[in-house]
Amino acid sequence: MKIICVGRNYAAHIAELENERPEHPVLFIKPDTSLLQKKQPFFIPHFTDDIHYEVELVVRIDRIGKHIEPQFAPKYYSHIGLGIDFTARNVQQELKAKGLPWEKAKAFDGSALVGDWVPKTALPNLDSIAFSLEKNGKIVQRGNSAQMLWKIDDLISYCSTFFTLKIGDILFTGTPAGVGAVAEGDLLTGFLESKEAFSVKIK
Repeated sequence: MKIICVGRNYAAHIAELENERPEHPVLFIKPDTSLLQKKQPFFIPHFTDDIHYEVELVVRIDRIGKHIEPQFAPKYYSHIGLGIDFTARNVQQELKAKGLPWEKAKAFDGSALVGDWVPKTALPNLDSIAFSLEKNGKIVQRGNSAQMLWKIDDLISYCSTFFTLKIGDILFTGTPAGVGAVAEGDLLTGFLESKEAFSVKIK
């Protein structure tokens, strides 16, 4: 199982981090060890004190596929969820400044939280999925799949050009604006179409 992540898929988030708008989706990989176990807290790693939350729609792949055309992409997933791409922001900035890969900032143990899965048939419109993140009861991020630069089916098609998609793979589709830091004692709660998808304590 691999976790494929998409960066810079929301224009407002690109602007808030002062990044360039990409011509194609920005992709990076998290290993299976980055998956935070269900009901476990997130522990701030020892190598940083600058961890940011990034809430994202996530997709679970159901079939093996390679070079998938966008019109056939819906056949490769049946469930959608909500997750957090935890990022060591100071480490990422240092790596970016040197033109180095992001893995140390993005792929460390426990850096990928995935909430409850929802059948996509239970969602009214896959091109307009609303989601949000609360920190200590206050909304800090709001997003909607309608704001994506590349839609879910386009992302699946693009990713399958480079990686064979396998059953159980997870696709993180990018984060909207509003990312920010966490501190010990914070409680993060994610909502998918107003229903709670996960809750995680920061330690």
